[in-house]
Amino acid sequence: MSQQNRYLFVDQLRGLIIALMGLDHASNYFNGVWHRVTYDNYLFDSGGQFVIRFLSYLCAPGFLMLAGAMVWLSLERRVERGTRPWRARGELIRRGGFLILVQLVWVNASWSGLARIRLDHYGIIACIGTAIILLALVARWRWYWRLALALGIFLVHPLLLQIPYDPETQPMAERLMQLWIDSGSWNLYPVLPWFALATMGSVMAVAWFRTWKSDRERLVGTLLVGLAGVLLFLFVRILSGGSPGYGNIMPYDRVGSLSFFFIQKYPPSLAHNFLFFGLTMLVAVLFMLIGKRLRWIFHPFEVYGRTPFFFYAVHIPLLAILTKRTGLLPYREGEVGAALLAWVGLLILMYPLCRWFGAVKARSRNTLIRMM
Repeated sequence: MSQQNRYLFVDQLRGLIIALMGLDHASNYFNGVWHRVTYDNYLFDSGGQFVIRFLSYLCAPGFLMLAGAMVWLSLERRVERGTRPWRARGELIRRGGFLILVQLVWVNASWSGLARIRLDHYGIIACIGTAIILLALVARWRWYWRLALALGIFLVHPLLLQIPYDPETQPMAERLMQLWIDSGSWNLYPVLPWFALATMGSVMAVAWFRTWKSDRERLVGTLLVGLAGVLLFLFVRILSGGSPGYGNIMPYDRVGSLSFFFIQKYPPSLAHNFLFFGLTMLVAVLFMLIGKRLRWIFHPFEVYGRTPFFFYAVHIPLLAILTKRTGLLPYREGEVGAALLAWVGLLILMYPLCRWFGAVKARSRNTLIRMM
């Protein structure tokens, strides 16, 4: 089996994730529901609104897990080619720092259509960059030590959320809590739980790229791991009995009800982490099953998946400029249909741009272009 085919499911999965993120962001700019609810509100007024929001919940866990897998693979490849481990780690640390810088200088400004610089926000790209830096330090630990580290963070994080602080009178405490543990206006993506998901991705990389030798082993193993994640979610969620408690922040009416799946993302609850770890693995299984057979259908996902950071960096200012900045398209005046139509248009527009950049990146030796 060629290496290209062996890693094909990674590109396709990453491409699906970035496409779903595009759906969430298209909804943000075209869907009037955001005049009525906030990012952490789960009480959408229709099933369609809930579905397009819930689908995007796969994005951040999927990104962190695949980033973790690629950190492990990149580090191992560099060391096998003769690069000293600390030098290889240094290259990954520089990439993580680059992502943090891009978040502060470019991504934050993108949401307004590049109308203003905003350095006072630490978002998902900065979180990924920080996770890469931390993972570079531990990625060569044995897989079971990394698994223990990730699970330990998952289990301790709900307890850390109980640390009290007042954002208005303790600005330094607010920064520290929201950087590592809690979510708020300064940072929605605290590093600790998302780093744990990246670490889980690095553990899966050992199985995907080294331990499981055949397609069948990889498929069956990933399926079992995915089902284990979903079962852990059910255990944690049902154990709460429908009331907020350890590992659960959102109450629910009954098992299997819509509210049963209203799980906290900002910051991610223990139930959230288990569920979306499991679902990411199950979607990976889907691509392992049919990704090569139906490659022509999933080809756009491959294109997006090979240039995910470029897609992310371009599509947000594009949406903002067309709506908020210039008014060429209506801002938040539609509903589900408008969000879906805008999403399809976005994917069509980004396809040739991503193909072009993918070709440029493959030929270039420029450090900045290679880090994109």
